[in-house]
Amino acid sequence: PDVIIEAQFDDNDAEHGQDHLQDVLTDDIKKLSLDTGEKGETKQDDGPKVDDPRLLPDKFLQRTAKVVYILEKKHSRAATGFIKLLADRNSELFKRCAMFSPVDHRVPRAYVSLADCPPDFVTRPEDYSNILFICRIVDWKEDSNFATGQLAKSLGQAGEIEPETEGILTEYGVDFSDFSPEALECLPQSLPWVISPGELAKRKDLR
Repeated sequence: PDVIIEAQFDDNDAEHGQDHLQDVLTDDIKKLSLDTGEKGETKQDDGPKVDDPRLLPDKFLQRTAKVVYILEKKHSRAATGFIKLLADRNSELFKRCAMFSPVDHRVPRAYVSLADCPPDFVTRPEDYSNILFICRIVDWKEDSNFATGQLAKSLGQAGEIEPETEGILTEYGVDFSDFSPEALECLPQSLPWVISPGELAKRKDLR
């Protein structure tokens, strides 16, 4: 593999000019291409090569890693976005799936079943080009560029306050359902309710 050498500029480099920087880069390249022996001769064919990453200093290497296990799923796996037909109309996948494109680009695009889509989506996809949907990611195979999702519900027209708000709350896993009767019974029943003078006297008014 090619070795990329990055030079750091400082005040001394600026004083010496471009010729000094070129000399520094040339020296670095020579050091990488020569043997570490006393005579500085090039390596033999049967010896270790300098392009072996194991022989390079750590500063020339890019550290990489691989995710092997998910300890805890922090994301709700739900996202708001739009559905559209697949580009390849001749593929078998086109007959079974649609593409879900989330509004949040940090969330991957996902294949969703056409059975979850509106009945007239295939014949009139333009009618749903501006309709927000909630999709939950259920799987993402290692050999696929896209996740597999399941449409949960249609929120409504994009740009309106209620659908956008519901989408945000669903993505972050916020329960916005109605309060139960048990919770409502804890509230004052005689309405309109006003703060008593005694309660007001011991509180700080932040209105």
